[in-house]
Amino acid sequence: MILFMNYLNDTYFDLNTIAKNHFEEYKNAEPFPHIVFDNFFNVDKLNDILNEFPNNLDKIGIKYDSDPEQKLASNNPDRLSKKINDFLNFTNSHKFVNFINRISNIERHLIPDPYLWGGGVHELKNGGYLNVHCDFNKHPKMNLDRRVNVLIYLNHDWEEKFGGSLELWDKEMKKCVKKITPVFNRIVIFNTTDFSFHGNPEPINYPDKTKTRKSIALYYYSNGRPKNEMSGDPHTTLFKNRPNSHDSEKITTYKKIFWKFYYKTKILMK
Repeated sequence: MILFMNYLNDTYFDLNTIAKNHFEEYKNAEPFPHIVFDNFFNVDKLNDILNEFPNNLDKIGIKYDSDPEQKLASNNPDRLSKKINDFLNFTNSHKFVNFINRISNIERHLIPDPYLWGGGVHELKNGGYLNVHCDFNKHPKMNLDRRVNVLIYLNHDWEEKFGGSLELWDKEMKKCVKKITPVFNRIVIFNTTDFSFHGNPEPINYPDKTKTRKSIALYYYSNGRPKNEMSGDPHTTLFKNRPNSHDSEKITTYKKIFWKFYYKTKILMK
C-alpha cells in the first residue's frame, strides 16, 4: 500500500489548510490564476524520482520536433519506473485532486487523467524550448474540459540564465508578466483557458551540455466550463509568437474539431 501523504514535505502535509490559506492568492494572481510553492514534496522521494528519470527518452518516448517546440516526453507507464508510477498515482489520488480543486476554487469536480494525455515526464535538452501557447482545451478520449495544469520541476542548481523558465503572458500577448525558474522541488499550479498564454521559449543553454531540464506535467479536467474561458471550438495547442522576439515565424496551429470521441485534424499554417 502506497502511503500517499509521505510524498509531501511536512510543511504542506495538511493540504486542506494549504488550499484554504492560499486560494485567494491563487485567484488574484496575474496574469491568470496560479500559484508557486517551493519545497512542496519530500526531498528524498523527489530525488528518487529524479534518479529514476528515463535517460533515453529520445528512444522510448515522444519526440516533439517542430518549429514551436523541441522537447521529449513519455506518458507510458510501462516505460517508467515503479517509483515514478507510484508518484503519478499520488498526483491522481483523491487527496491531491481535492487539493487542486480547492485551491483553484473551480466549482465543478476536477477529474484526473489516467491517460496522462500530453503529460507525464518531460525533458528539454540543450537548445530545447516550448514556445508560448494556450493548451488544448478538450481531452481527445474523455471529452472533458482541461482546467488546471500542474508542473513539478526536478532541476538541482538551476538558474534563470540557463534558459527554460516558465513565462506567463498577458491575454493580449503584449508582455510577459511573470517568469518562474524551474528549480528542484518547485510546483506551479495554474488555470488553463484559451487565454492563459504560457511556455518556456528561451532555449536551454546549461553550461554542462549533458544536463537537461526535467519536469513532470499533470492536467486536470471537468465536465463543462465557463463560456468566458473559451474562444470558440475545441482545439489543440495554439502557439503564439512573442512580440519583438526570434520565435519561429512559421508557427503551426493544429486546429482539431471534436466529434463524438475523436478529433478530425486539420493543419493550418499561419
